[in-house]
Order: sequence, then C-alpha cells, then structure tokens
Amino acid sequence: MTTKADKYIKKARKLRRLKRGKEKLKIAIITLLLAFVACIFLSPIVLTMTNSLMSQSEIKANYGQVFSTDANGGKTYISKQVELKFIPDMVSVSQYYTVLFKSADYLYKFWKSVILVVPIVIFQILVAVAASYGFYRFSGKLKTIIFFTYIILMLMPYQVTLVPNYLVAKGLGIIDTNWAIWLPGIFSPFSVYLITKYMKRIPVSLIEAAEIDGCNDYQVFSKICFPLSKGCMISCGILVFIDYWNMVEQPVIMYKDEADYPLSVFLSKINEGEIGLAFAVATIYMFLPLLIFLYGEDYLVEGISYQGGVKG
Repeated sequence: MTTKADKYIKKARKLRRLKRGKEKLKIAIITLLLAFVACIFLSPIVLTMTNSLMSQSEIKANYGQVFSTDANGGKTYISKQVELKFIPDMVSVSQYYTVLFKSADYLYKFWKSVILVVPIVIFQILVAVAASYGFYRFSGKLKTIIFFTYIILMLMPYQVTLVPNYLVAKGLGIIDTNWAIWLPGIFSPFSVYLITKYMKRIPVSLIEAAEIDGCNDYQVFSKICFPLSKGCMISCGILVFIDYWNMVEQPVIMYKDEADYPLSVFLSKINEGEIGLAFAVATIYMFLPLLIFLYGEDYLVEGISYQGGVKG
C-alpha cells in the first residue's frame, strides 16, 4: 500500500529528473549557440586557408568582380552575386610556389616583420621583469608616482603617443631605421603593468625566508621572483607578439620608403593587382601567430591562474 511519504518521494524524484533534463537542455542549447558563434568567427580564417589552395583562374571567377576596376581606375558596381567557396574545385599550390620561390618581395617583408617584432618581444619582457621587480620590492611615493604614470601611458591608445614618439625619434636621428620601431616597443608599459601585478601575488613569506637564509636582492630575484613569473612572462610575450605582428601605424609613420614596410602594411596592397596571392600571403602571415598561440595557450591560462607558487 502506497503511503503519503512514498508519494512525496516519487514526486521529488520526478522533479529532480525534470530539473536535470532542463539543465541538460540548457547546456545543449548554449553549446550549440557557442559552436555557431565560433563557426562565424572562424569562417574568415578557414575561407582564407582553403581559398589559398585554389588556382588563379578559379579565384578570379569567384571574386574577380570584387576587385575589378573601370577604365578610370575606379571600382565597378557588382551586379553578380559573389560566390564564397570553402572547398576548391581542384587543389593547387601555385599561389604558395609564387610567393615562396618566384617573388622575393613577400619573403623579404615577412622576415622584415620577424626582425621588427622578435627583438621587441624579447627585450620588452626583460625590461619589464626587471622594472616589475623594482616595483614589487621597493616602496615609496616616487615608486607610486612612476607606476601610476605607467598605468596612464598603458591606457592611452598608441595613436596618442605616436606623435611624441616620432618627434623623439626625429631628434635622435633614427627615423627610417628599425630603432624607431624597436625603442618605443621595448619600453612599452604593458608588460611592466601585468608582470608587476603578477609579482605582487608572490607570498611575502617566501621572500622573508630567502632573506633569513642570507639571499641578497639579486638572489631573491633570480631564484624566486624570476622563476615564479615565467608563466606570466610567456603570456605577456604571446600578447605582445600578436599586437606588434599586426602593427600598421608605426611603420607607416616611421619609415619614409615603402620598401621598408613589413608585411602587415603590405597585405592591404596585395589585392590591387594580384588577387590570388592575397590568400596565400595572408595564410603564411597568420600561420606564425596562430602557431605561437596554440603552443602557448596553456601558458596563457597558467599566467592568469598561477599565483606565487600556489595554483588558484
């Protein structure tokens, strides 16, 4: 015979099942929604990669009208719908062959980007970790004022400081040289701010224990602060690399000769006469930051969640 208590138990179980079902349905809907949004954001990258494997004639047939011009050099009205194709009719590597072997301009500008960005990343992190240790270890009004100045400079868009940087570079006589790009990048306040905030998570007890054991400031820095900040340093390096890899304003202002522009600037001019090569060059150009991001994804997470020797 069913008692009232059994009825309540069955009802409670039914409600729990309904609640679990609603939660699963909610998770499924959110997952599908996020997958749809992810596909939208990834579609330009996939489109660029797959279209780089098309032949020149197929690319012109699909997108030629987008880049076509009239007799006066102006853009023409597109009366035919452009066809976006993710799968080429026939896979061809002719675009990559032209970029890598037949045309030296693209490779030159690619390596120009590498030469500009890599020193900025390396030396900005080295300068930032040394400055961050000073902000972490020492106190006083002067330190507070300097760090507050760093924050103000970091919050300003680069376009605001571009004119002062140009005037300083002109005064130093380094306009139209790599130093005009390197120096503002190396002493950027971005990494200083992040690594300083990260170092402040290091427990003071570790520093005090090291000082009791007889460690001086250099030993505290080299044996405690520097090793514990490696995750944050790698995270900053990835973010700085992606930021400067895509720079446009700095080379345009600091270089007089367009031949010295990196590939980030040159990409906008490729499609003026060589539509097919634009996809191949864009794929090559974004391959390196994608590779670095995928390799350093764990370091990005660790740099945020790691807190002075204790994982959060």
